[in-house]
Amino acid sequence: MDDWVFAANENEIRPGTCRRVDVDDDMIAVYNVDGRYYAIEDRCTHDGGELASGEVEGCQVICPRHGARFNIKTGEALTAPAYEPVHSFPLKHEDGKIFIRDDRWD
Repeated sequence: MDDWVFAANENEIRPGTCRRVDVDDDMIAVYNVDGRYYAIEDRCTHDGGELASGEVEGCQVICPRHGARFNIKTGEALTAPAYEPVHSFPLKHEDGKIFIRDDRWD
């Protein structure tokens, strides 16, 4: 997929929160960390559970099922029981809008 998909207006995602976005039937979580936006795959690599409903601490999201932590900026798995990273997606901003691109198959 080479197209950019509208994710949200910047003012819709407050610092420390996220918004789930469906991109070609895959859920992606777009986070606001201190006014900067990041997007990661919304699927824990431990058991496939949703990450977006997890608690956000700084630039980490905690999986609500088993407590694995992921770096929101990079997708890196930081603690067990997850050992594999989640994919991090490119974002762009235009006129107060956030767009995301699925680059996994580029």
